[in-house]
Amino acid sequence: MLLVCLIWGLNFSVTKLALAQIPPLPFTAVRFIISSLLLWLILRLAERRAAPSREGLKTLVVLGVVGNTCYQLTFTLGLDRTAASNSALILSTVPTVVAVFAGLLGLERITRRMWWGIGLGTLGVVLVIATRGVGFEMSTLVGDLLTVLAVLFWAAYTVGLRRVPSGVSPLRVTTITTIAGTPGLVLAGLPGMVRLDWGAVNLEAWAGLAYAAVLSLVVAYLIWNRSVKAVGGTRTAIYMCVTPLFAVVGAWILLGERPHPLQGVGAVLIVAGVLLTRVEEGNKVT
Repeated sequence: MLLVCLIWGLNFSVTKLALAQIPPLPFTAVRFIISSLLLWLILRLAERRAAPSREGLKTLVVLGVVGNTCYQLTFTLGLDRTAASNSALILSTVPTVVAVFAGLLGLERITRRMWWGIGLGTLGVVLVIATRGVGFEMSTLVGDLLTVLAVLFWAAYTVGLRRVPSGVSPLRVTTITTIAGTPGLVLAGLPGMVRLDWGAVNLEAWAGLAYAAVLSLVVAYLIWNRSVKAVGGTRTAIYMCVTPLFAVVGAWILLGERPHPLQGVGAVLIVAGVLLTRVEEGNKVT
């Protein structure tokens, strides 16, 4: 999961550079086309086991639409209509929302130590992001509300993964959900894909697209889905608090954005929060 945080943290800066050449919706559509084809090929080469039951397949398709089509559209359109700091701050609530969903549905027991971990991690994220400036205004309201929807969709996807039959591998889960979520994204991005002069896109943007498709989607989603099955949605989601730290480091290296001292305090709180959930997991195992 720390590798996932590194990939997603750097993805902010890498994607920002690519979006200077490719608009968000066409970027997302092509990204998912590439990822779907790559995952389908890997699945064909790596697994020969039978496909999931009709009920299991239906669950995966629904999760694909929720966790890919709905999440990506609301996140992308929300980010386009609000400040990046607002978006990141709202997304930092994912661990809390996942914990609430999992607790209400009776899928996981959320202990006091885990709530402390989630609280410290979220507070750390607030410090990391707030130092860059956050402004909730009427002009950002639509984007902020879309980002809140994105949080709900991702939390529902994460919790829903617990309902996938145990015999279905993370690779198959990732492949089916990615492919199921792709048509809606392609439909949304098609007008922009037709209008864009792809021959004018430079090598840097293509490299960013490849990073977002292969690492941020294929590799990171595989690990995320595997982690949810192994330790649960709440303990997996708390690691999202670490992503902003890698995002700050990535922006420092790639975009020249210098970190603020308060972000160091936030980093300590984030690490403490994650460690608290890890201690809880260790106690449960022993």
